[in-house]
Amino acid sequence: MSYVVDFQDVSTVGLESSPVADALAGLRANEARYFANKYSHVFTVEPADEATEVVEWVHRILADERDLVIASKPLEATQFEVEGIKWAYVFYESGLSINVLWTLEEGGKRAVGFKLSDGMDVPEELETRFKFARQKSKLAGTIRGSYFVIKGDY
Repeated sequence: MSYVVDFQDVSTVGLESSPVADALAGLRANEARYFANKYSHVFTVEPADEATEVVEWVHRILADERDLVIASKPLEATQFEVEGIKWAYVFYESGLSINVLWTLEEGGKRAVGFKLSDGMDVPEELETRFKFARQKSKLAGTIRGSYFVIKGDY
């Protein structure tokens, strides 16, 4: 069942098993606010086991591009298109959020972004491979983020 993420009244619905559920809910709400403000898009997620194509696409990109396997269990995922950009998000039990930005126009931006919820440790599979910058968010506290550019075609 899909869930419309409300950034006015932040909820942990779907994220309850995470040890940083409140911070992850804030991170998810922060993403929802961004898409609402920038694109007038309603950010809707579904349980990861109902969005297996999205999760598999993101995981294939991670494996092929950087030989990465995320140890944490995916809880929720979403995929949508706005203004010629395909977006995919996977939210993990550890508090990690991974997004894929895929510009549909040839030669456009294509990247994978990582965001860490406030209070979570950097996952072992990422800690020696990426440097994380900090940003403050009213909804999510301190978010640490990193990214890499996608070189292949998926």
